[in-house]
Amino acid sequence: MTYCVALKVNRGLVFMSDTRTNAGVDNISVMRKMHTWERPGERVIVLLAAGNLATTQAVISMLDERAKAPSERHSSLLDTPSMFQTARLVGETLREVIRDSGSDNGQESEAKFHASFILGGQIAGGETRLFLIYPEGNFIESSDDTPYFQIGEHKYGRPIIVRAYDPDLTFAEAAKLLMISFDSTVRANLSVGLPLDLQYYEVDSFHLPPSRRFTAEDPYYRRISQGWSDSLRAAFAKLPEPEL
Repeated sequence: MTYCVALKVNRGLVFMSDTRTNAGVDNISVMRKMHTWERPGERVIVLLAAGNLATTQAVISMLDERAKAPSERHSSLLDTPSMFQTARLVGETLREVIRDSGSDNGQESEAKFHASFILGGQIAGGETRLFLIYPEGNFIESSDDTPYFQIGEHKYGRPIIVRAYDPDLTFAEAAKLLMISFDSTVRANLSVGLPLDLQYYEVDSFHLPPSRRFTAEDPYYRRISQGWSDSLRAAFAKLPEPEL
């Protein structure tokens, strides 16, 4: 399993994903779940992936190959006229991969190859946009009511985002919020693990700054993890007790 999150704030977009893949407790490895494409000054695209690893890798590989060598038969991530059309392209590619993967064993086996994605970015002439792409290939877009998306093992890390999210968050504050969300998830679920990848995008910059990777030994991650635990215990101690 995995855990990926993307937040839309007034300043832009913030993405974070874990890197754990496992096929049992004794077969754990690290695999990047965050993928980016950019044409400086014209477009920036970030894609987070969760689900069947073979499916997500096939989708990313097809999108990447078509972006590097687009042909008349296939449109490319670097040529779509809008983020909406980019979301359609990712959804169509996902359906193509799942259909081809399940063709030998029948329709019932297609469920084994399911995957989901979070797509975010900006194309010149349009606004920053964020989409959640379902295993069926259809998708929804973020809104003021739903300004963030999560895929994978999201239940443990959702409460802090629900309580603390604010559209005026700085990138540093958003990164701190996501770090707490991931720390809560890592502590509760063995299928999510470090390192964590962080990427942010500033509105109208059409450029991605270097991404940041946090390992278990990273001083900031350890400070956040311990500090959040201490803060929770302190807050718990200060709450009034019921009359029994």
